[in-house]
Amino acid sequence: MHTNHTDPRALLRAAGLRVTAPRVAVLDAVAARPHSDADRVAATVREALGSVSTQAVYDVLNACVRAGILRRIEPAGSPARYETRIGDNHHHLVCRSCGTVVDVDCAVGSAPCLRPLNDHGFVVDEAEVVFWGLCPTCGSRERQPDAAD
Repeated sequence: MHTNHTDPRALLRAAGLRVTAPRVAVLDAVAARPHSDADRVAATVREALGSVSTQAVYDVLNACVRAGILRRIEPAGSPARYETRIGDNHHHLVCRSCGTVVDVDCAVGSAPCLRPLNDHGFVVDEAEVVFWGLCPTCGSRERQPDAAD
């Protein structure tokens, strides 16, 4: 049972990182709004703590990614985004219009759920897939007839 999975203090301690207010606030911000970019995380942290530099938020995000507490995803043409869902090799859907990002479970099972035809001798342990399209809201806008038609 993963009772400490959502407790930022326990996650930080388990990763060997000091528990600080900015670290806890960053983990809380990412947990509350998965797939947020660093600017959104920084704004949320400032709402919780007051004055915190953007560089401090980037430092915390990078330390947590290195420690395996957060996952960084980088959809093409978008700033890096962060999430607390780690270790399950899930994938993402990205809306080409509004940039919404949502999780998609692995299509075939355990990691890596996709394997290259030729692995060139690599030991593959993860596959990262991004599905692109239009979210329901943007898709319905695209399908609405133009007033000139």
